[in-house]
Amino acid sequence: MSHLKESIGRYGIFSGALRSENPERRGERAEAASELEELGYGAIWLGGNSAAHNAAPLIEATSRIVVGTGIQSIWMYEPEASATSFKELDSAHPGRFALGLGVSHARLAEQYRRPYSALVTYLDALDRAGVPQQGRLLAALGPKTTELARDRAAGAIPYLITAEQTARSRELLGEEPLLAPELKVILESDPTRARTLARDFLALYLSLPNYTNNLLRNGFTEDDLKDGGSDRLIDAVCAWGDETTIRARINDFHEAGADHVALQVVDGGGREDLSREAWRKLASLLA
Repeated sequence: MSHLKESIGRYGIFSGALRSENPERRGERAEAASELEELGYGAIWLGGNSAAHNAAPLIEATSRIVVGTGIQSIWMYEPEASATSFKELDSAHPGRFALGLGVSHARLAEQYRRPYSALVTYLDALDRAGVPQQGRLLAALGPKTTELARDRAAGAIPYLITAEQTARSRELLGEEPLLAPELKVILESDPTRARTLARDFLALYLSLPNYTNNLLRNGFTEDDLKDGGSDRLIDAVCAWGDETTIRARINDFHEAGADHVALQVVDGGGREDLSREAWRKLASLLA
């Protein structure tokens, strides 16, 4: 078993707000990271285009929780610079930083082309620069990239997938690599309110072909993608309901083969808002 698989446990928190570089909220982010560690989460996954410099303050504020990028775009950082920052952070805090890499989206990266080949080339450069395979993960959605995560990384950190796709990813990865899908959690039992929060949040993602093509490849239809997503789609990619229902939905991902689930609270808050009360509730629900 990889060191990373052992150290991150079954649950982590995925958060774009913890990636923020707003200096006025630095202390609050450090406090929140420390509390997540105390609550028993094994990892913090930094949403959006994040890098080692975003992870470093959270690692320094804690003693054992792993902090990973979810993801660092290969178009935004040269591999040599990524390797240098990885090695500096890993040397100071061995095994605490996971370099999650992805190809982002054509809409968000103007140099986007031949993403799979570009990712292979990036991994080749990381190899030459001495970044170990066990220190990096891939945001793998399609079969080819999932196999690349198996062969060239510690495993896969897919975003916006279902329990059913988790099972297929596990088959492709085999037993050893880490499989840590992201799952959105809405602590709301009213169906209308829960699905409205989900649709508001998913609007961006349902405009990005990498995600929509993946959903279509995994059994959804064009109709499922309309108007913010069908109930069927929302219920497959989000856990909502009472505590028992949410716990069962998270367990579905583990039973499908996930080693770890990166839980992203969706509560209608702003980009910089830390969902600390929800993280506490989630921790007690999972205890």
